[in-house]
Amino acid sequence: MCHLFAHQPQRDYESHTRSLRIGGHCTSIRLEISFWDTLEEIAAKEGMSLAKFLTTLHNEVLDHHGEVRNFASLLRCSCLIYRSKSAVVVPAFSGAAAPLLDAAE
Repeated sequence: MCHLFAHQPQRDYESHTRSLRIGGHCTSIRLEISFWDTLEEIAAKEGMSLAKFLTTLHNEVLDHHGEVRNFASLLRCSCLIYRSKSAVVVPAFSGAAAPLLDAAE
């Protein structure tokens, strides 16, 4: 049915909590490991540590919106934006062409 999604490594969607200090306050953020991996990649491309990148992002959102609602969700969405901008084409599966997702199922 959803071979591409069902056969992904379980490690990628296991959750991991990290503690950090943002704006002088200690906080914990729980994300799936694949999101942490992506955030590490983004930070490296920006020439920053992950902690510095997260603090910079938090501060920029705070400056722009006046508050930061649900930072963990912001991080997940940021990862999706990053991945969509650097997306690669997934090679076609061998065998009959079938839709990956069917909303009616």
